[in-house]
Amino acid sequence: MLGLKLKTDPRWVNIVENDISEILSDHAWCEQKAATNAISLITLNPEKTDLVDAMLELADEELEHFKMVHEIIKKRGLELGRERKDDYVNRLYKFCEKGGDRLDCFIDRLLFSALIEARSCERFKVLSENFKDPELAEFYRKLMISEANHYTMFLGFAKQYGDIEKVTQRWNEWLVFEEQIIQSYGQKASIHG
Repeated sequence: MLGLKLKTDPRWVNIVENDISEILSDHAWCEQKAATNAISLITLNPEKTDLVDAMLELADEELEHFKMVHEIIKKRGLELGRERKDDYVNRLYKFCEKGGDRLDCFIDRLLFSALIEARSCERFKVLSENFKDPELAEFYRKLMISEANHYTMFLGFAKQYGDIEKVTQRWNEWLVFEEQIIQSYGQKASIHG
């Protein structure tokens, strides 16, 4: 369903389980960045009322997820670490159309967002199926469903606002690019690392 060309090796969970504090802090900050992205899309596209409505709901949901992760961190006697850079997301961002046609840039931003949600969904699935900790396995199963909904929403908006044929072609370019860069990841206790 997600169209990702390279699956995460389930052994990545072994790395994650050895540094629960790191994965939880990284995850919390990913949720904050997702909320910020939704607000940014509102700021750049205030005339698209349906998008604004959806992004307002998304920002609320992402902040609620941040809160949920933070509650797990506190419950386990851990601390929320400092915000960290997400090299995977930064590399994806460089692939975005910039400085050209406003609509093309907007569509690319939606596809960029869809791809991050798709990879997060896939990673959450791997965590839900392989975590030895039942609380975290169930937590990530629930969030996996949410991420899948976000992925389809962003892709749906891209197809709604853009030419479907061009969007499909560009989405395939995104998937090929993501396959090339994701090969460098999966060795850190972070959502995309």
